[in-house]
Amino acid sequence: MPLDYAAPIPAPPSASIVLIVLRRLRAPLIALVVIYVASIVGLTVVPGVDAAGKPSSPMSFFHAFYFMSYTATTIGFGEIPMPFSDAQRLWVTLCIYLSVVGWTYAILTLLALFQDRAFADALARARFGRRVRRLGEPFYIVCGCGETGQLITRALDRRGTRFVVVELKEARISELELEDFRTDTPALVGDVRRPQNLVLAGINHPQCRGVVALTDDEEANLAVAMTSRLLSPRLQVLARVHTPETAQNLVAIGTHHIIDPFQKFAEYLVLAMREPGCYRLLDWLTGTPGTNLRSEYAPPRGEWVVCGYGRCGKAVVRELDRERVSVTIVEPAAAGASDRRIVAGRGTEQAVLKAAGIETAEGLVASTDDDSVNLAIAVAARALNPRLFMVLRQNLAENRVLFDRFKADLVMVSSEIIAHECFAILTTPLLPLFLAVVKNQPDAWADQTIARLRARLGDEVPVIWDVRITPRDALAVHDALTRAGQSMRLGDLLRDSTDRDRRLASCALICVRASETIVLPEEAADVRVGDEYLFAGTSEARALQELTLRNANVLEYVRAGREVRGWFWRKIASRG
Repeated sequence: MPLDYAAPIPAPPSASIVLIVLRRLRAPLIALVVIYVASIVGLTVVPGVDAAGKPSSPMSFFHAFYFMSYTATTIGFGEIPMPFSDAQRLWVTLCIYLSVVGWTYAILTLLALFQDRAFADALARARFGRRVRRLGEPFYIVCGCGETGQLITRALDRRGTRFVVVELKEARISELELEDFRTDTPALVGDVRRPQNLVLAGINHPQCRGVVALTDDEEANLAVAMTSRLLSPRLQVLARVHTPETAQNLVAIGTHHIIDPFQKFAEYLVLAMREPGCYRLLDWLTGTPGTNLRSEYAPPRGEWVVCGYGRCGKAVVRELDRERVSVTIVEPAAAGASDRRIVAGRGTEQAVLKAAGIETAEGLVASTDDDSVNLAIAVAARALNPRLFMVLRQNLAENRVLFDRFKADLVMVSSEIIAHECFAILTTPLLPLFLAVVKNQPDAWADQTIARLRARLGDEVPVIWDVRITPRDALAVHDALTRAGQSMRLGDLLRDSTDRDRRLASCALICVRASETIVLPEEAADVRVGDEYLFAGTSEARALQELTLRNANVLEYVRAGREVRGWFWRKIASRG
């Protein structure tokens, strides 16, 4: 049976809420019904008295029902239709006590229900489902909200992009609710390995644009990718991995972007060693806006000591091997790799570091999963060899002050690497393409590119954005090219919309046209419908360019120098 990829978004779990309420209140409701029925039946058989005090027939069923309807709920009553006989008063007294007990039982059960965890979870899921279904703008599903997830959500919020969070740990959801986000953020406490949680989070929602799997559990990330692939293959999927085996599984199921922070950092380290100019350009373009371009540095190519041969250490050693750099490994469990030079120990002891050759080494990588151990290794190594090039792995963001104080040459923070990569892919899809080009260029090209960008932008880390010549992103330009048949140059999009003789503090990094990719396109190049451009510049330049892209009058001014007046003033001028 084929999968229904256009399956509707399921209704909230209101049915489960009703079932829980009925199941928990079943006994109190039955007790109340029995009390009411017995009370009414009793009043219809107990004889009464008339106005003269003589015995009369019992109450009718209607009067008995009416009497119990207001007596059992308020305990305030009048004797109708006649004053009661002693037998009736005795029976009513018994009914009052029974009804009080019944209602007390029902109310206490209801209060206990509201404190029940399953009921609270059902209510939370229902509210979450309603909030997701009401989303009317594009959003992403973020699975896992640890340090990396928090960085991603903050970055998306600053950009004005909506997102939905699914996280297993309730404490992290509580932390997320304390964030000062600009928009309301639906968040669900749930296991992302359960497909129904992703369905509830909007994986089939027409506005959902992608899924980001950032949990600490690789199997969970693999499950998210598989669920997304089967239920909504149109979505872009980004997954975090730490082992090559999981990465291969993700490739097999067609995951769009697989991010291994350790492998990516190892590649950066070797790139800085091989082509320091290219690494400097890459670091500048992916840095935090507002910070400055760092001076160029190159890790030495001599002897290196790697302390910690776990996932991070293995990735670093693997890349250093490809670069033909000599490596000595320091690892407590020294057995296993007989073809390598391995010294048993943690690296915090000077004797172990000396045995590894730290006194003559050029570089050190402290890559254990304990920040205190990494800092201790670095302190011990610097005491033995102050000229070492220090590379430290920082596991927890809260320890940043310690690593800043130590002032290592390079610090690897996996959460930041993943967050930067994910944010670039989600918001500027052309940036990874340009960075891939940078990695394969010589240093001379990178130095020329940096000089060209600095002349236009200055030394601050630029804002990166992309533009597509489509009605959605560039309505004025698209209409000018299609309806008016006008020609346009890339340089026209780089003019100041307030003074066309001035250039914006912006530069085009890459142009994708059909199957053609143009790196650093010239300003004299033609602009065509469907072109995709990646720009770097200031936030002010981006705002001015967006005005040009969307406003036909502004576009005509920057393109031809003609200030086109509005419809009203054109009418006045034509009559004059």
